[in-house]
Amino acid sequence: MELAGKTLAGSTREQALAKTAFALMSEWNVAPTPEHYELFYVYAGGTNAVLGKIIDGMLRDKTPFTPPVLSGLCAQFLIHARTAQTMEDVGSGISGMLDTVLATLDRAGKDAGEYGRALSAATGELGGVQSPVAVTRLVEKLVGATQAMETRTKSLESKLQRSSEQVNELKTQLDTVRKENRLDPLTGLANRKTFDQELTSAIADAREDGAAVALMMCDIDHFKHFNDTWGHQTGDQVLRLVANCLSENVKGRDTAARYGGEEFVVILRQTPLEGAAKLAEQIRANVENKKLVKKSTGDILGTITISIGVAQLRDKDSADLLVQRADRALYRAKNTGRNRIVTETDLVRTASSHAA
Repeated sequence: MELAGKTLAGSTREQALAKTAFALMSEWNVAPTPEHYELFYVYAGGTNAVLGKIIDGMLRDKTPFTPPVLSGLCAQFLIHARTAQTMEDVGSGISGMLDTVLATLDRAGKDAGEYGRALSAATGELGGVQSPVAVTRLVEKLVGATQAMETRTKSLESKLQRSSEQVNELKTQLDTVRKENRLDPLTGLANRKTFDQELTSAIADAREDGAAVALMMCDIDHFKHFNDTWGHQTGDQVLRLVANCLSENVKGRDTAARYGGEEFVVILRQTPLEGAAKLAEQIRANVENKKLVKKSTGDILGTITISIGVAQLRDKDSADLLVQRADRALYRAKNTGRNRIVTETDLVRTASSHAA
């Protein structure tokens, strides 16, 4: 009865949290996707203090839950929560597996000790044996002990084999978690955290070998228009389409990542500014040639364009300085007509022209 009461109470609480989550999503015009529901369910449950503080502030200030904001919150909190839970599950699995292996090895040690004592005893008896009957009994005794040891050894091998399989399963889980923790869940590109790590690594390598490093910052033109006109699901389709174009054109050790909202970044190792600008133009044209199609009807909704700013690493650059120059170039591209490439060299030329 007590257990049933606890189960009922748990179910009632889950229903209350679900109602709260849906009510908030409806009130603030949040698209009813599984990720958004999970986000507001976690918020309603009060299990994540940081998420609670952020959403409390947004509700208090009446800040709209735009797609970029929601995407960022989901990427920051849901992935981390799933990762933490998976890591906890894997840790528990490893702990339980080690207990089993240690117990198995302990039993095997005891079995080996018993078998050794049986052989020692048989050796002692062998010196005093006189009759054939006694020798036969002694041999039978040794055969029995050996067969018992063989059975225990096979059992040990079987248990260790199962443990090995469990280790491989846990390794697969860990590899999956590591991979998911590095990717943006919507687009499949590297996430912001991975971008920061890869840019730091690229700069460090460039300091050692003197190779050029370029950075592209890309922004989808009029992205808000797609969301407002066709809905958030179409907006997500636009993000995935641009991400696919980046993936198709960025290979090797180069890294394409979602920087946040409708912004993307590309780290180009061993690539000077001129080469990066050519690739940027290739990507821009590739995106423009794509047609956005509404999946439910097959209707063509229009074309997508992107603006790109390009900068190259300088001798005394930090990661922040490189990002700032690429961002300034992107800002210029957005403010001079969009659907174009602007490099940091173009910025210098423009400044010189104005000065003249």
